[in-house]
Amino acid sequence: MTISTEQIKELRDRTGISMMACKKALEEADGNIEKAVQILRKEGAKVADKKSERALKAGIVDAYIHVTKKVAVMVEARSETDFVAKNEGFQEFAHNVAMHIAGMNPKYVSESEISEAEKEEIRKICQEQVASVDKPEEIKKKIIEGRMNDYVKEKTLMLQPYIKNPEITIADYVRENIQKFGENIEISRFVRYSA
Repeated sequence: MTISTEQIKELRDRTGISMMACKKALEEADGNIEKAVQILRKEGAKVADKKSERALKAGIVDAYIHVTKKVAVMVEARSETDFVAKNEGFQEFAHNVAMHIAGMNPKYVSESEISEAEKEEIRKICQEQVASVDKPEEIKKKIIEGRMNDYVKEKTLMLQPYIKNPEITIADYVRENIQKFGENIEISRFVRYSA
């Protein structure tokens, strides 16, 4: 199948990924834009894994203040080089993450930040809630694990559905941008204030 320059341009505008990568994905997807986006996401995950060990020596701090002036966020986004840190697209990425944090109020960047003590405390609360449920013990255990998983997803930035595209998580959004910029990036920390 012949891929038109319009198709390549549309996919590039949508993803921000290189023309060659877009052309290759479109060829693999037989010209289907949606399939090509999925192919690029899968490739992005592979690229992110390869680059994940690289040192992050540069970055920016971005701030977002909601129009109500009741919520503000500062987020630190790290990159390998100043070249990427100064890139307008990278700065937009950091700002989008700050807006997401303002709206979704995560408590942690990654699941590894949740202490065992807090997990145990949440588990006890879930057990108390499920104790009066008239179900077999195996079902109760599954309910507790489900509630624990929901809590972790709700409170962990990287596991939350991205507010601007709920089909992907923030982790997916980071991987897409690693592919876009061609180097390792991460959200290293954030602070959220509310009045």
